[in-house]
Amino acid sequence: MIEVQSIEKHSIEITQILWGPETRGCIMQNNDSNGSRASWARGAAALGIVLVMGLGLMASPAEADPFVYVPNDGAATVSVIDAATNMVVGAPIPVGTNPFAVAVTPDGKHAYVANDSANNISVIDTATNTVVGSPIPVGSQPLFVAVTPDGKQAYVTNLSSNSVSVIDTATNTVVGTPIPVGVRPVVVAITPDGKHAYVTNESDNTVSVIDTATKAVVGTPIPLGGTSPSGIVITPDGKHAYVTIYFSNTVLVIDTATNTVVGSPIPVGTNPRSVAITPNGTQAYVTNQNSNTVSVIDTTTNTVVGTPIPLGTNPWGVVVTPDGKYAYVTNASSGNVSVIDTATNTVVGAPIPVGSGPFWLGIIPPPQGVPFLAFSAKLQIALDRKANHDAFALESSFTLSSTASNGINPLTEAVKLQVGTFTTTIPPGSFKKSGRLFTFVGSIGGVNLQALIAPTRAEMRECDMGMPSMVASLRWSISHGSTDRHRAT
Repeated sequence: MIEVQSIEKHSIEITQILWGPETRGCIMQNNDSNGSRASWARGAAALGIVLVMGLGLMASPAEADPFVYVPNDGAATVSVIDAATNMVVGAPIPVGTNPFAVAVTPDGKHAYVANDSANNISVIDTATNTVVGSPIPVGSQPLFVAVTPDGKQAYVTNLSSNSVSVIDTATNTVVGTPIPVGVRPVVVAITPDGKHAYVTNESDNTVSVIDTATKAVVGTPIPLGGTSPSGIVITPDGKHAYVTIYFSNTVLVIDTATNTVVGSPIPVGTNPRSVAITPNGTQAYVTNQNSNTVSVIDTTTNTVVGTPIPLGTNPWGVVVTPDGKYAYVTNASSGNVSVIDTATNTVVGAPIPVGSGPFWLGIIPPPQGVPFLAFSAKLQIALDRKANHDAFALESSFTLSSTASNGINPLTEAVKLQVGTFTTTIPPGSFKKSGRLFTFVGSIGGVNLQALIAPTRAEMRECDMGMPSMVASLRWSISHGSTDRHRAT
């Protein structure tokens, strides 16, 4: 709930604005019976800015158009597509021999390219789109690479070594010994909490699960009952993994809590190769290599919706933009990339020409922000009859998810607050601990900031979106102008 309360004679009052499954009543009134039109206009402008800020906090991540990185296996290069224009930018980036897959770090600063025939990994600085450092040696035939959500490690499948190598992205060196998995590991996917890596083993029809803390396989490989698993993706809530079964023409679903296949196989097109899921977790896009189509799965019912989407020849890799609006698909034998509008599930524009043999492609993943169950805020605006003397104070609180978040440790971790275009980071150790509470009061970048982190019991009002119980809350406020008399409370 955002509630704007009357502060003084010259103010604007909103009695209630609710965001949730439905947007309910909004009443605005001008309490300044004697105030000027200019005063009202300034107040409305300030209110509009803060409401946009509030909506920014609630909105899906990724406000800017990202770049799509496409390795060209036959050209030993990587092409870069600007998703804003759907055009290739700059010259192709030379990498190693037969680049097969690429993964972009969560901060978007680097791309890791698996060079299949060179047995190494190239690292691209995305600011300059040039390779930095020497190639990183890994196992035999590195086929796929995935970066952990915290950006600290990259996992690489070594097809002919039957292993997975782990790269420390701070030093760009392999850490530990290769992790033995199944026969001919193809694709690796990391869970959103970063605790496990799931690896498809092409020749023994299983999925291996790696504990990323111990760098060891846990349990027995998950039997799939199909022939030649290829692509795998984890749902945003971490509860399920979707696996394409190449020769069975199906997609299987794994329950990550039990590491067992659940439900019936989902029939798709011929030779499904890759799969990607929208950031909201509602749809899975599957490339059917020898049908030259993409199937769309409704993850609520685990059934295919609509008719297959026709594409170029041998569609292979697929990624979804962080805002969920588009899916980019490589057409391996056509040497181009198709773009699908996920709202209509139709191809938009002409295919984007890249290099020879584009296979798996990469895009900046959605930011791994702190998941929350509830959000509330209170705004106070102090208007002055003189221009540029207005002030506002915004206070909000939100509750962390007990299942999707591993919490905040402000003594050792930085706490980043983002509201619309306003972003600030409170450095580790800035909070003071008192009992079970963590507090910060100070100014960062000229913005007065107060933050309180506290464990919270289940105590939910309807205006807090009717969500289930919570485990922690963060309460904070920002202010601008002279707020000595008008502080958020």
